Amino acid sequence: MRAMLRAHRANLRNRTYANADLNPPAGPYETIEVTGTDGARLRVHAYGPADGNALVLVHGWTCCLEYWNPQINAFADDHRVITYDLRGHGESEVGTAPLTTDLLADDLQAVLEASLKPGQRAVLVGHSLGGMTMQAWAGRHPGQVRKRAAAVLLTNTAAGQLIAETTVVPLFNRGLLRLPFFLGLLGLSLPILFPPVAPVRWLFRRQIMSLESVGDIAAFGQNIVRSCPARVRGRFGKLLSYLDVGRGAVHLTVPTSLVAGSADDMTPIVHADRIAEMLREAGSLDSYLTLPTGHLGNVEAYRAFNGELARVARSAFGIPAAVVSA
Repeated sequence: MRAMLRAHRANLRNRTYANADLNPPAGPYETIEVTGTDGARLRVHAYGPADGNALVLVHGWTCCLEYWNPQINAFADDHRVITYDLRGHGESEVGTAPLTTDLLADDLQAVLEASLKPGQRAVLVGHSLGGMTMQAWAGRHPGQVRKRAAAVLLTNTAAGQLIAETTVVPLFNRGLLRLPFFLGLLGLSLPILFPPVAPVRWLFRRQIMSLESVGDIAAFGQNIVRSCPARVRGRFGKLLSYLDVGRGAVHLTVPTSLVAGSADDMTPIVHADRIAEMLREAGSLDSYLTLPTGHLGNVEAYRAFNGELARVARSAFGIPAAVVSA
């Protein structure tokens, strides 16, 4: 199994698609040494010019840093694009500490300290569990928000109540009934495999992405998720079952934008609505965009997402629109 995972990860780094925007970045990258508070080594890459304005991208559950290929390819010519594997994902170690959102928040803080120059502020971008990590970080390290972040972009994410609000299970996909907690816990914490067979590929598109996602887009998303070890998927699924980052979003006191997916069954729009209310309370809501996607919005509609990220970057760094490519 480990040999199969290593081969699959190598395939992620080398596989090419007809849609070149999804391919591994062609340019060089810097590897940054980062360890968590328990000594776990994290894989951290930085693409683009060392003196460029920084974008820090944090992926979600069962993904890895290659998930951000459509953003790295669009922005690394002009920006310093920094991304890392969450612990246990990709090539980062899972570590020995109990798995909590506080631990993930501390990992993000360690990445920011290691990858940003003194006084440098970045645009922080978090997808799904990455967005939850950013909310946890803001709640745990509120004094760091204005020091490290020029702006924040959260996409397809939530603050809690994931099982209560999910519509990913077909019987509950109209939102008329709530999925019983024990069933949600079982589904999220099982070490589920995603064999590359047609029924599984269709179900993945239907429940995780959307049926509008086909071809390279669908294959890319599924290949990313299949790279996650089943035991890690189960362990983090249990974390997500109980996850509650509370009012961490109110500590995001820099301009913060939200992107939601109209067909996102993993984190339905109600979650973005709740975060938006907290950001309005803090006076930091910059924009709220809904895209016609499932849960992998920055892949499924990457051109529209990149346009929003370009807008956020222009505003955060005060640069002309023509300078930011998307």
